[in-house]
Amino acid sequence: MPEIGEIQAHAERLEADWSGKTLTAFRPITFYVLKTFAPDPSIAHGQTLRSVTTRGKYLQLNFDEVTFLIHLMQGGRLRPDEKQTAKPRGGQARWTFDDGTALLLTEAGSDKRAGIWLFDNSTDIETVEPLSKLGPNADAIDPDLLAEILSDHSMRIHGLLRRQGIIAGLGRRLANDVCHHAKISPFATTSKLTTDQVGALHSAIGACIDTSLDFERSQTEIVASKKRPSAVHNKTGEPCPDCDDTIREVAYVKYSVNYCATCQTNGKVLADNTTSKFLK
Repeated sequence: MPEIGEIQAHAERLEADWSGKTLTAFRPITFYVLKTFAPDPSIAHGQTLRSVTTRGKYLQLNFDEVTFLIHLMQGGRLRPDEKQTAKPRGGQARWTFDDGTALLLTEAGSDKRAGIWLFDNSTDIETVEPLSKLGPNADAIDPDLLAEILSDHSMRIHGLLRRQGIIAGLGRRLANDVCHHAKISPFATTSKLTTDQVGALHSAIGACIDTSLDFERSQTEIVASKKRPSAVHNKTGEPCPDCDDTIREVAYVKYSVNYCATCQTNGKVLADNTTSKFLK
């Protein structure tokens, strides 16, 4: 799933290419993609796209009087619609503009969980779902706030980093790399981290987001996960970039936690099953 770096860079590309255009039509292609019933989408017709911004893993298309909030989920993409066919493959929704161009939201796979919410700009969308459920953006957290968050939520650090209601914008890839960059076990307990570890974690979050954002800004669109830069994520069996030890994993049904034993767990290899007593 695109994380904060991918979403931010994509918003910048969309704003550069599409801001200033006037919407002539918005069409939900599938009945389930639009998650709000009011206002009616036709209210957006004739309005100009002023900016494209982000909140966590969400894109925001900001028009004169309304905002479209978009979550791409795992397989969603928002791209120029060159053909504008009646039934585009994977098509979920289309925005058509006054110069004849269009943006198409598509979603690959069978889950079809991408969503669009439409809000009148008189509404503070931070106070209503889905944004009301989000924690602060990962790139906006200062060291003191991070220390407070870690103290208030005693859990494994890898899980906390991925919990959007606690910290918004990070996913499995960045959680793996943040823990590695900070030299902390992904299964360390958040409330037991030392002051130095909290500082290292804060620095790691910023560094990993910056690396991701720099790479994504060099791309023309959101690329496949396997093409994104990573120190340890999905690198099982490869050498650690810092110490040359073998990168290992703790495998779950739908994902894996990657780590370097030398850099993160004092050489201890974590048992590869979900019922093990992990290193704290």
